[in-house]
Amino acid sequence: MFKILKTEGLARRGVFSTVHGEIQTPVFMNVGTVAAIKGAVSTEDLKELGCQVQLSNTYHLHVRPGDDLVHDMGGLHRFMHWDRPILTDSGGFQVFSLASIRKIKEEGVFFNSHIDGRKIFMGPEESMRIQSNLASTIAMAFDECIPARSDRKYTANSVERTERWLARCKEEMTRLNHTEGTINPNQMLFGINQGGLFPDIRIKNMQNIAKLDLPGYAIGGLAVGETHAEMYHILDETLPHAPENKPRYLMGVGTPENIIEGVARGIDFFDCVMPSRNARHGHLNTRQGVININNKKYEKDPLPIDPTCDCPTCRNYSRAYIRHLLKAGEMLGMRLAVMHNLYFYNNLMKEIRESIEEGRFSRYREENVGVLSNRI
Repeated sequence: MFKILKTEGLARRGVFSTVHGEIQTPVFMNVGTVAAIKGAVSTEDLKELGCQVQLSNTYHLHVRPGDDLVHDMGGLHRFMHWDRPILTDSGGFQVFSLASIRKIKEEGVFFNSHIDGRKIFMGPEESMRIQSNLASTIAMAFDECIPARSDRKYTANSVERTERWLARCKEEMTRLNHTEGTINPNQMLFGINQGGLFPDIRIKNMQNIAKLDLPGYAIGGLAVGETHAEMYHILDETLPHAPENKPRYLMGVGTPENIIEGVARGIDFFDCVMPSRNARHGHLNTRQGVININNKKYEKDPLPIDPTCDCPTCRNYSRAYIRHLLKAGEMLGMRLAVMHNLYFYNNLMKEIRESIEEGRFSRYREENVGVLSNRI
C-alpha cells in the first residue's frame, strides 16, 4: 500500500494507495473536524486548493449529528460529497481534552459530553464501531493522549494500557471489516505511538506496536506544550524504530517549519487546525513569513496576501479588501483567508515533494526554515 519513490537523507517521497485513491506523500491533511472546514470552504474548493486528504473527528461526529445518522446517509464520503481519502481521528484526544469529568478504566473512558453533558462511554471497540459507521479511509486507534509533562510512572502505565487498547482496536476492526453491511470493508487502522517526553518509553512502545503490522503508524502526544526542540528530539529517538515500509504520521503538527523539520526526520503525514484557525483571525502565511491582515498598514494595500501565490484569493482580491471584510465580520473574509492558508500548506507539501524528487530538499529546508514562521 505504501511505496517510497525517492529519499534524501531521512526525507521520503512516497505514494500511499487506498480504496479512495492515491495519497502523494509527504502530505498535509486538511482538518474538517465536523465534516467541514470552518470558514465556509466547500469540498469543491478543497480540490482547487490541492487538498488530498480530509480529516474528521470521531468524537465530534459521534455526539453530533451521530455516527448512526452518517452511516444511514452512506458514510462520510457521501455525506460530505468527497471522493478522496478521509482520515478519522479516534476521539481520544477530545475525550481527554474536552471532557471536564472523566473516568479511565481498562475497558475505556466514561465521560460527559461537552455539548449537553450526557454520559458517554468510549473504548477501543466503540471507537472502531463509530469509525466504521463513518466509513473513513483510515481510522485511528483509540489511545490516551496524556499531557506532555506527565510523570514517568503515569506515562508508563498509560502507554501499556494504550498498547492493550490497540490490540483490541485491531481485533474489532478486523471483525467489522468482515461484517455484512459495512460501508467500507477496506478501512485501514493506524496505530499511535505514545510515551510523553521519555525516549525509552517511546522507543519500547514503537517496537511493540510495530509487531502488529498495521498499515501505518502515528506519533501522538506531541505539540501539546513541549518545546520544538523537545519534539524534534523525540522524533529523532523514536522514528528509527518505526517500520520503514509504512507511512508515519505526526499528529497535530503544525507550523510550516515544523512540517519541514518533520519531513527531514522521516514523517510522511501531517495535520493541524492552525492554518484555518489562524486565517479566521487574520494571520496569513506568505513566503516571507506570517502577516496579520488586521494591522492598519494593510488598510489601503492593493497587493494580494502574497504576490507569489496562485491561490484563488490572491488571484482576485487585495489585502485591503480582505482586511475590510474581516473587520466588518463578513463571512467572505474568513472564507478567502482560510482558502489562502490551506492553499499555502498544500502547495508547501507539493514543493517539498518536488524538492525530494529532484534531490534538493536539504537546500529547500535551509532556505525556508527560519523564514516561513517569521512574524512580519
